[in-house]
Amino acid sequence: MKRRSFLKKSATVGVSTIAATALVGCGSESSDETAQSGGAPAVKTKKAVRKLKMVTTWPKNFPGLGTRAAQFANDIKIATNGSIDIRVYAADELVPAFGAFDAVSSGNADIYHGPDYYWQGKHPMFTFFGAVPFGLTATEMTQWLEYGGGQELWDELAAGFNIKPLIANATGIQMGGWFKKEINSVEDFKGLKMRIPGLGGEILKQLGATPVTLSGGEIFLSLSQGNIDASEWIGPWNDLAFGFYKITPYYYTSAFHEPSASVTAGFNLDVWNSFDEAEQAIIKALAAKHYSFSLAEFNARNAYALRSLVQEHGVQLRQFSPEIMKTLIDTAAGVVRNIGMTDDISKRIYNSYMETLSAAKEWSAVADEPFIAARRLSDTFGAKI
Repeated sequence: MKRRSFLKKSATVGVSTIAATALVGCGSESSDETAQSGGAPAVKTKKAVRKLKMVTTWPKNFPGLGTRAAQFANDIKIATNGSIDIRVYAADELVPAFGAFDAVSSGNADIYHGPDYYWQGKHPMFTFFGAVPFGLTATEMTQWLEYGGGQELWDELAAGFNIKPLIANATGIQMGGWFKKEINSVEDFKGLKMRIPGLGGEILKQLGATPVTLSGGEIFLSLSQGNIDASEWIGPWNDLAFGFYKITPYYYTSAFHEPSASVTAGFNLDVWNSFDEAEQAIIKALAAKHYSFSLAEFNARNAYALRSLVQEHGVQLRQFSPEIMKTLIDTAAGVVRNIGMTDDISKRIYNSYMETLSAAKEWSAVADEPFIAARRLSDTFGAKI
């Protein structure tokens, strides 16, 4: 059976099923085949190999992010029977971390792998597809993109920069950050120099802090040299790998600014349009698979890494007070609303996002939150035997 025909007939099947089928079945049949007359066996013709470049915002082989980008590229190669061969470049190998978007937009690279809030200087609404403070969680983000019109708006925004975006990675709920001193009140943010990108930085700026944008590979040195006083990064798994516990004792939860960071696989639009229907379907399915699997991986790794940070390295786990969080969310409401009034597409993205957020809050208050609270009532359920 031709792969193209198979994918068309399987349109009603879940994305993960399509991805799995593509991965398992692609090697047995080429993309094109022609039958000889007289009932002779089909002659299989292998498509020419296309070599593409993916630039990332991550350090080389960085757990869960750099490694996930490489796995995504490799899965595409397998699923297309080798006809799409992507070479992955870590940050600074081909272009700087923050140069990835421009490289793909201009056609100097073919794909970027990174969070879209890095590109808010291009258009402020890109941050809505990365992380919004107090906004959608990872599962709710999929809800918006797939069932709330978010993907269509994202496509429209990114097309103006010659980009086709796909959601391809999720970190889950992040941590609030590493601090050299305790944060006991809103006043403690004044004068603080903190590495924090996106809208989270704008919120802290309103509270008197100085937000600093640094790529992941620059954070440890800046902290150790005193160039910054605090930094958020991702969560225990990645933070443990970077060794922040060696220089900053206080670890705060949770990340008001990133309820889940969504990572984008952004394709040069001309490159994307050159793919045939089957290739596009395969890539979309694999992006969805990696989004789901990455969320599961971060959740799995973070719990054990947090134990290590606290029990083995003496990290002092702290939580922002309710008073601090109330100030942060009130400030966030104004900051987010202001950028939603930037232009027409900003308003449409803002209203669409907030409609999904409103519905998600109503449902989680009825379903998720009571269940999670009830599950914490006993330590006996879940104990090993």
